[in-house]
Amino acid sequence: MLDEYEINSSTLAIIPIDENTSHVYEEETEYVVNKNSNKLIDYNCKFYGSSYRGRCEGTKYLTGIKSKFPIIIEESRNIIFFPTSSYRSDDNSWIALNKIKKYKSDFYGTKILSENEKEIAVPFSYYSIDNQFTRATMLKAKLYELKSIKK
Repeated sequence: MLDEYEINSSTLAIIPIDENTSHVYEEETEYVVNKNSNKLIDYNCKFYGSSYRGRCEGTKYLTGIKSKFPIIIEESRNIIFFPTSSYRSDDNSWIALNKIKKYKSDFYGTKILSENEKEIAVPFSYYSIDNQFTRATMLKAKLYELKSIKK
């Protein structure tokens, strides 16, 4: 079990196991981290030079989204994650936008298929995942727009 984990371009999802532990999926491996999913996201926002609150404010400014914020973890590598529920919830999972190949409804919620064919099941409705995916895509478009303006 790890005490810390650095989100990187191979990270697919962070799924809570309980209120103090998370399961981190990468393209080729998996880890159990001794931190809940939201604290792990906050740690990584700080690791990359901001905070969860700062990232939320940025998303709100760029997109007008007012809750369940998708966030840019690391902008130079376009690492964007979206939550499956409220940040205040212990069962909140985080999914990497750029790693999703497709997602489909499942008896227990939604199955997310990554680019490398890894399947991750989350207990949230297809509609909820689709809505969050769309919001994160909007954030990604704004990020690309800003990058093209700077050039």
